[in-house]
Amino acid sequence: MLYPELFKQLEAVRWNMERDIPWDQFDGSKLSEEQAQTVKMNAITEWAALPATEMFLRDNRDDSDFSAFISVWFFEEQKHSLVLMEYLRRFRPELVPTEQELHEVRFEFDPAPALETLMLHFCGEVRLNHWYRRAAQWHTEPVIKAIYETLARDEARHGGAYLRYMKRAINRFGDEARAAFAKVGVLMASARRTAQALHPTNLHVNEKLFPRDTVQSRLPDPEWLERWLDKQIQFDASWETKVVERILHNLSLLMERSFKTVQELNRFRKELAAQLAAQQPVPQAG
Repeated sequence: MLYPELFKQLEAVRWNMERDIPWDQFDGSKLSEEQAQTVKMNAITEWAALPATEMFLRDNRDDSDFSAFISVWFFEEQKHSLVLMEYLRRFRPELVPTEQELHEVRFEFDPAPALETLMLHFCGEVRLNHWYRRAAQWHTEPVIKAIYETLARDEARHGGAYLRYMKRAINRFGDEARAAFAKVGVLMASARRTAQALHPTNLHVNEKLFPRDTVQSRLPDPEWLERWLDKQIQFDASWETKVVERILHNLSLLMERSFKTVQELNRFRKELAAQLAAQQPVPQAG
């Protein structure tokens, strides 16, 4: 089992909301209304760990090890929402999300292949680590800068934990796991060719609720994410390249094969698809 070791590792570096956030350094003159509004939106977005956890537990009923790890992931992600709300409660109380605004992002996700979802969330943690690092640079108020830096480190650790479960999946399922990871990797590393930000909170996950079936579509300001990325923290091509390089680097280690570009990963995906198709039994003529 991976859970006991991961629990110890995450417990050893867990930060304390009262002691480890420099609340006494707050400087209201360095917090703009625009910046404060983005804190509220991220607080609500982080709350979506709740429906994601419900999805993980539902779709991994046969994997108690991973499900146990999700208890730690869920705790830390909900703590992210809480610390952002605590920041607003202390310094901009009129912007604290309402319980209804938080509850709005709790909705059921359609079932999906567990291996693809695992890879999707690994990529999501990599991307969010970079978003939060960039957000820490954009903000000018010292306390919220420190909070985003703290959250970014958590997201990096979560990505590392997901990677451990991906390695375990390859040992268990071989090419089936490799194919799932390569498929989603090609999608998540291709953001420069898509109109939307590629993160789990911005993907459609409930066909019956379309088009309000993304977390972002259910925020008080559904257009917020694109504006935050493009106009505010300015998550430009150089930052996107860092995300892609990190995804490709980790997949290279995982697959024991070098991927310098998304195109190389896509060729590998096609090779795996052909191999798996060739292994399928040929139907006997009746």
